Amino acid sequence: MTTTSAQPEPEAAPAERTSRRKVLQALSGLMVGMFVSILASTVVANALPRIITDLQGSQTVYTWIVTSELLAMTATVPLWGKMADLYNKKLLIQLSLGLFVVGSLIAGLTPNVEILIVSRVVQGVGAGGMTALAMIVMAAMIPPRELGRYAGIFGAVFGVGTVAGPLIGGLLVDTSWLGWRWCFLIGVPFTIVAIILLQRTLDLPVVRRQVKVDYLGALLITVGVSTLLIWSSLAGQQFEWGSWWTAGLVSGGVLVLALAVWVESRAAEPIIPLHIFKNRTVTLATVASVLVGVAMFGGTVFLSQYFQVALGKSPTVAGLMSLPMVFGLLISSTVAGQLITRWGRWKGFLVAGGVVMLAGMGLLSTIDGRTSTLVLGVYMAVLGIGVGMLMQNLVLAAQNDIDAQDLGVTTSVLSFFRSMGGAVGVSALGAVLANRITTLMTEKLGPLPAGGDAVPDISKLPAPVVRVIQDVYATATADLFLIGVPLTALALVAVLFIKEKPLHTLTGEERLVQERAASGH
Repeated sequence: MTTTSAQPEPEAAPAERTSRRKVLQALSGLMVGMFVSILASTVVANALPRIITDLQGSQTVYTWIVTSELLAMTATVPLWGKMADLYNKKLLIQLSLGLFVVGSLIAGLTPNVEILIVSRVVQGVGAGGMTALAMIVMAAMIPPRELGRYAGIFGAVFGVGTVAGPLIGGLLVDTSWLGWRWCFLIGVPFTIVAIILLQRTLDLPVVRRQVKVDYLGALLITVGVSTLLIWSSLAGQQFEWGSWWTAGLVSGGVLVLALAVWVESRAAEPIIPLHIFKNRTVTLATVASVLVGVAMFGGTVFLSQYFQVALGKSPTVAGLMSLPMVFGLLISSTVAGQLITRWGRWKGFLVAGGVVMLAGMGLLSTIDGRTSTLVLGVYMAVLGIGVGMLMQNLVLAAQNDIDAQDLGVTTSVLSFFRSMGGAVGVSALGAVLANRITTLMTEKLGPLPAGGDAVPDISKLPAPVVRVIQDVYATATADLFLIGVPLTALALVAVLFIKEKPLHTLTGEERLVQERAASGH
C-alpha cells in the first residue's frame, strides 16, 4: 500500500483487513492475560485486612503491599513499551505473564510481610508488561475507528475480572480450609492458559532494528519516583511532615527526576521521548491520566478496609458491596466503546466521564459509619460510570493523534503516568489515612500503646471500642475522597482542552507503512 501523506487514508480491502473473528481469536490470550492481572489485584483487595492482621502488619505496611506492585508496574511500563517497538510482542507478553506466575507463587507461600512486598514487586513487573503491551498489540492490529468496539470487549473482561475478584477473594478468605494465600495462587492456572493461548493465536510481524536501551534514564526515573513514594508513605508516621527527613527526601527525589529529564533529552533511544509532549493531546491526556490515577487508586484502594472495619462486613460481603462500581464501569466502558465506533466521535464521552467521576468523588466524601448500603452503592456506581467513560478513551485520543512509529512508546508513557499517579495516590493518601486514624484514635481513646498503629481486628475488641474505631475509619476514608475532589476537577479541566480529531481508519501497522512510504523509507 503506497500513499502520500497528503492523500486521505484508504480503507483496507476485505482480503487485507483481518476479519473480526480472527481478531477476536488473536486477542483471546490477551483477554485471559488481562483477566489474570485484574483478578490478582481485585482478589487481594478484600483479603488485605485479614492478611495484615495474620502477618501482624501496620497501616503503613497495608499501603506498601499495594504501592509496591504499583511502583514496580510504573517503573517497568516504559521499558516494556520501548521493547514492544523493537522485539517480538508475543514473546514479551508471555515473559510478563511468566513473571506474574513467579510473583504469585512467592506471594502465596510468603511467611511474612517483607517477602510479601517483594513478591508484589515481581507481580508488578509482570503486570507492567500486560498494562503496556495489551493496548499496544490492539493498536497494531486494529484501526482507531474500530478500536472502540474491541476496547468495549476488553471493558467487559475488566468488568468480569473485577466482579469475580472480590467475590472469589472474600469466599477464599472466609473458607477455613483455603484462606487468603489462595488469593495469590488461584491466578496461576489462568496465567498458564493465557501463555498457551497467546502462543497458538497471536501472530504479529517482528521488526528488529539497532537500538540502545536507555537504562540510565530508566534507573533515574525509578529512583526519583521511589524516593518521593517512600517520603509520602513515611511522613507523618516515622517523622514529621515538616522535618529534615522531608526536606532531604523531597529535594533528592526532585533532583533525581530533573536529572532524568536531562538524560532523556539527550538519549539516542529515551525511555520517555520528550518530543511526544509537543503533541497537545498527549500532554493533556497524560496530565488527566496522572490526576485520575491519584484520585481513583488513592481513594478506592481503601474502600475494602472501610467495608470491613468501619461497617463491620465480612470479606465476602465486602466483595458484594463493590459490585455497583464495577457494573457502572463495565456498562459505561462497553456502551461508550460501541457508540464511539458507530459515531466516530469521542470527546463528549471524555467530558461526560470527567463530570460524572467528579460527582462520584464528591458523593463518596460524605460517607460515614452509618451510610446505608443502598446509598453507598449509588455513590460507587456513579464513580464507576465516570471512570469507565474516561480512562480508556484518554489512551484512544492519544493513540489517534500520534505518529504510528511512536504508538508503542506513547501508549506505555500514558500507562506509566497513570500508574505513577496511582502509586503516588496510594502512598500519599495512605499516609494521610494512617496519620488521620492515629490522630482521631488518640483523641477518642487516649495515647496509643506500642504497635497501636496496627490495623485492628474488631472481632476481638469490646463493643464500645469497636464503635469508636468504626467511626474513626469511616471519617478518615471520607477525607480521602474529599482530597480526590479537586484532583478530579483538574482532570476534567485537562480533558476540556483536548481537541477532538477524526479517528484513523488504518491500523498501527498500516499507518507505519504509509508514513515510511511518504518519507521515502
